[in-house]
Amino acid sequence: MANPPGFFRRLADKATPSREEVLESRWLKPFGSRVRQSDLWRFTRRSVPRGVAAGLFVGIFLMVPGLQIVGAALLSVPLRANIPIAAAMTFLSNPATTPFFLVAAIALGNELGFHADLAAFNALYSSGAGLSQWTTWLLSDAAPAMITGLFFIAVACAFVGYGVSIVVWRWWIGRKWRRRVRPELFHRQS
Repeated sequence: MANPPGFFRRLADKATPSREEVLESRWLKPFGSRVRQSDLWRFTRRSVPRGVAAGLFVGIFLMVPGLQIVGAALLSVPLRANIPIAAAMTFLSNPATTPFFLVAAIALGNELGFHADLAAFNALYSSGAGLSQWTTWLLSDAAPAMITGLFFIAVACAFVGYGVSIVVWRWWIGRKWRRRVRPELFHRQS
């Protein structure tokens, strides 16, 4: 059986771009010296939750796969957030979760007073509509509903992610301290 922490570490190492890969992005070249600050790449109790929040917000609100990591890195600079964590958190919105986010965003936008016809969305989705048909639908009343809904969902997920990451960070550091102070409690009895 695979070791779950090792599995997640390997998955994160595989899916998350390295510092050099992010810094080589043509979108980040103009911010070169600012993005290269070492505090943006360290894992601290303040930078990790900020990175989680930035990555979740950008990953959900900006549904353009190529720009999500760049957007998360750019948002991490003024927030002093951890760039690798922010980049990794953008993978929450992937092709499997995107339809759920979009339907929820349209429904929330409709609840907030905008009008987007969900029946038309379902008809376009089930018929395999082309780009021109999707664009026509989006340029009607659907775009404001979807954008507003995505914004509120992204903000809510960012706040929840921030809070959860603080709790997980405190648990992780407490566990490390207990192992350091009382290592005999953590060794297996043979």
